[in-house]
Amino acid sequence: MDYLKSAKINGKTVKFPIYFPDATRAVVRSLDASDLEQAQVEGMVINTYHLMTQPGTSVLKEFGGTAKFMGWKGLIASDSGGFQLLSMIYRNKALGKITQNGVVFHIDSQGKKAKNIFTPEKSIEVQFGLGADIMICLDDCPAADATVEQVELSVQRTVYWAKRCKDEFTRQLKQRKFIATKRPILLAVVQGGHSKTLREKCAKELMEIGFDGYGFGGWPLDSDGNMDYEIMKVVVNAIPDKQPKFALGVGNPWAIVEGFKMGYHIFDCVLPTRDARHQRLYVFGKDPDKADILNDKSLHQFLYISRERYVRDNGPISEFCDCYTCKNHSLGYLRHLFMIEDSLAWRLATIHNLRTYTKLIEVLRKNV
Repeated sequence: MDYLKSAKINGKTVKFPIYFPDATRAVVRSLDASDLEQAQVEGMVINTYHLMTQPGTSVLKEFGGTAKFMGWKGLIASDSGGFQLLSMIYRNKALGKITQNGVVFHIDSQGKKAKNIFTPEKSIEVQFGLGADIMICLDDCPAADATVEQVELSVQRTVYWAKRCKDEFTRQLKQRKFIATKRPILLAVVQGGHSKTLREKCAKELMEIGFDGYGFGGWPLDSDGNMDYEIMKVVVNAIPDKQPKFALGVGNPWAIVEGFKMGYHIFDCVLPTRDARHQRLYVFGKDPDKADILNDKSLHQFLYISRERYVRDNGPISEFCDCYTCKNHSLGYLRHLFMIEDSLAWRLATIHNLRTYTKLIEVLRKNV
């Protein structure tokens, strides 16, 4: 496979691979834009549905888009809102309903009762309003335990909605007078659960429509809770070379390495930021610049800051990290902040975990 090293997206040169942290509501929790820049984060994923309802696209438009609203200079990828079908409606039908036309949500992003009709066209219109560089088609994301019939229906809906998204995307580009060399890109999502046949069918039908890139969608874990690398390979092999491939929701360090080796270019995951808030820190077991990054799984380790052994530890979280936290604060101090429940603990831990991820990306790029 001829790995795509970079791509022009909305007039910006984007190097691959790349990792995007979760910024669902236009914030990577506890960090501001300067923290993210210092951690060498290059982009983030925001959520279309949540930002549509709070603060609302009309508000974001007044600020000139989400990036300016946040004071952010990097890339913005917008999750279409499809995952909310899984996280909300498929788990609790009282929260809304799904039809061939789109989705009806019965609550807003704050959990308050509110009727929001979310169609493929609305998803794309909102993503333009958010000012996203990478837009994603609205897809039907089935539950991990979905039946074959339910997965088949999700594939049919995903392809149908993708065609409508592409039509609306083209219309918005023309209406907003974007030029070919400086416009956002649109990615379609390949669904199909754990079925090789359905994944290949979905990919084939999406390619017939034609998109700027494609994403691996759906639950990435098998029935035992392990990454389903085989189905990830099926998807990446079914979509064209020389187009960005987004492993949506794939993001523990070793999964990123494996996904990179398969040919994926973009990764996103809540793990490093969420784990940081829960006192789980990511560390390299040895110097990543000298390690066998593609094969040494033991390189990726965890440190649990709540353990008593760190009370008097005057060293950094990791001797192999150059982040702000490791340069300026000790393990003992960070543990103290968590013990007294000071908000600075979240910030310092999150900065470190994100820099560990961006360092991983930095080293992987040397292996392209």
